[in-house]
Amino acid sequence: MIVLLAVLSLAAWVYLIGFHGMFWRSSPELGGGAPTGTAKVVAIVPARDEAAHIQRSIGSLLAQDYPGEFSVVLVDDNSSDGTAAIAASLNPDPRLNIVAGQPLPPGWSGKLWAVHQGLAHPRAQAADYLPLTDADIEHTRDHLSSLVAKAESTHLELVSEMVRLHCETPAERVLIPAFVFFFQMLYPFAWVADPGRKLAAAAGGTILAARAAMERIGGVSCIRGELIDDCALACAIKSTGGRIWLGHSISARSIRVYRRSIEIWNMIARTAYVQLGCSPLLLLGCLAGMGLLYCAPPLLGLCAHGLARLLGLLAWAAMGLAFQPTLRRYRLTPVWGAALPLVALFYLGATLISALRHHAGRGGGWKNRVYRTP
Repeated sequence: MIVLLAVLSLAAWVYLIGFHGMFWRSSPELGGGAPTGTAKVVAIVPARDEAAHIQRSIGSLLAQDYPGEFSVVLVDDNSSDGTAAIAASLNPDPRLNIVAGQPLPPGWSGKLWAVHQGLAHPRAQAADYLPLTDADIEHTRDHLSSLVAKAESTHLELVSEMVRLHCETPAERVLIPAFVFFFQMLYPFAWVADPGRKLAAAAGGTILAARAAMERIGGVSCIRGELIDDCALACAIKSTGGRIWLGHSISARSIRVYRRSIEIWNMIARTAYVQLGCSPLLLLGCLAGMGLLYCAPPLLGLCAHGLARLLGLLAWAAMGLAFQPTLRRYRLTPVWGAALPLVALFYLGATLISALRHHAGRGGGWKNRVYRTP
């Protein structure tokens, strides 16, 4: 029985490394490119209590070198910390439009309600492309140009990037690379971009959407209550025939800092159970799968004997090797590959808490809001 468990664990890693969209490569990256400059572009930035980040984020958007018509619509989602005032204090720029958000209506998530109001702005209504970006993202000067060039050159209706997450505090160095690794495993980027597959995903830090595609799906009202809104938007566009692309960004980075592990724990717990469809059966499947992939190899390698131990060590080594490209992306020592089972246990614990919070009526809490998930 122990040998069978070892065989299954190693076989699972052989499949993941060899046949699961090459997710572990931590690629592709959006290259450079020159946009035509004829497309009108309006960035929509929903912001709620982002006083610590808004100046750097909006400042980096206004500094874009895009050769065409470009403007920014910032939607202040009922902030209590002066977010809008800080943004307005930037050097006067006619391209910056600040919208005071209306109260959140029933059935909407706060972010999507803010995006909905931004999309209704007259400038957004006349745009060809609509970058949707968070208020804690800092962009290099050429970022917008590379996004538009990618969309124009390959006829894409959605271009999204996993921005470089902040990874400097001890908690971040231990836990953040695994977040990226697990996301890549869940949504292999090559499969996301494949028109022949139904799999769709996006990363909310940077999404460039064609206005024609947004109109075709009826805007974000079709996903109004979704907490994993980025992937829901990608699914809506791809399911209606739109071509999408997902990669890693070298031109945008998150400036949100997680100083303590509890902050990352709560970030995971907010939507982990939603990712499982709020299904107890899928939660059990997740527990079994994570146990087979991440718990069994080190336990077998350290505690078993003979063939079971050898297979467990091989599975553990395969896991660590698969993690290396993501560790290199975040300039961390390869030794962290051996610690991935412990990090996986942290994520599994946060997933269990996410389920408990859901069933206690406290699921989806974020920035003093609690959403009742289905």
